Amino acid sequence: MMRFRLPLMLAAMCLPAVPAAAELPEGVQAMIDAAIATGDAGKVETVLELARLTNPDEADALDTIAAQWKAAQTAKAAETKAAKEEEIRTAGILELWSGEGEIGAFQSTGNTDSLGIAASVKAKREGLKWSHHLRARVDLQRQDGETKREQLLAAYEPRWQFSNDMFVYGLAQIERDRLQGLTRRYAVSGGLGYKVFDREGLKLAIKAGPAYRVTDYTDGTSASRIAGLFGADFDWEIVKGLTFTQDANALAEGGGEVQVLVDGSNTSINLVSGLDFRISEKLRSRLSYAVDYDSNPPEGAVGTDTLTRFTVIYGF
Repeated sequence: MMRFRLPLMLAAMCLPAVPAAAELPEGVQAMIDAAIATGDAGKVETVLELARLTNPDEADALDTIAAQWKAAQTAKAAETKAAKEEEIRTAGILELWSGEGEIGAFQSTGNTDSLGIAASVKAKREGLKWSHHLRARVDLQRQDGETKREQLLAAYEPRWQFSNDMFVYGLAQIERDRLQGLTRRYAVSGGLGYKVFDREGLKLAIKAGPAYRVTDYTDGTSASRIAGLFGADFDWEIVKGLTFTQDANALAEGGGEVQVLVDGSNTSINLVSGLDFRISEKLRSRLSYAVDYDSNPPEGAVGTDTLTRFTVIYGF
């Protein structure tokens, strides 16, 4: 409470004194005081506008109150920003991380006996210019004693935001999918990204750059190739609590993702579309549809793989 009062007092010292409350009708002054107490800028502006319409002779006093309110809000925002920057500068490497864990599972008995699990975790640390993103995912299904699906992925992506809209990214990831003929696949990439939209309820970022990929196949062979990477991260809050995600974060699942890796002999596309429904501040449910495509899969494997998931997400 004291942090808010101090900037307000300092702003008042630098501006002309507000006319005595007696110069305003008691009801009007009480309404303005109540709006300011909420700290909601929209409410304060609305109340002051109504006060001007109903009390045109008190325009100067109302303008002074508005000026003091804006000065106090500016000072408060500057103080909050400075405190946040100081917290980031002094934080340890294991501090200021946030993220979410996602899990979904199913089991069936009778004509078939199957058990499936889909789990992932994402963690992010935001700095003044640098941010760090960690992602891991596993999809596993066993049916009648046999493994029908086994997909694992882990990725690390640092970013350097050198302007409001532009950033440089790096990427290192490893994946495994034996049913698709992949014992291991490593990829590293780096390039430029651009934030097309970055506002409340609508975010879109794209990135592109060269990549180098090494693939070890289940038949004992391997291949190393230079490739190109393109990604697009998209989040749109359709209505309050319901968000459509179509995010591209280097083959990582963030609700919805799309990534294209292109080289001379093989193109890989990972597309995940999702709908998130917010249950509480930290809990969400997600329905997603994933498509994995390889234009040149190993012998005996199909090029397109799809998966529909229903999962629960917990934010931390």
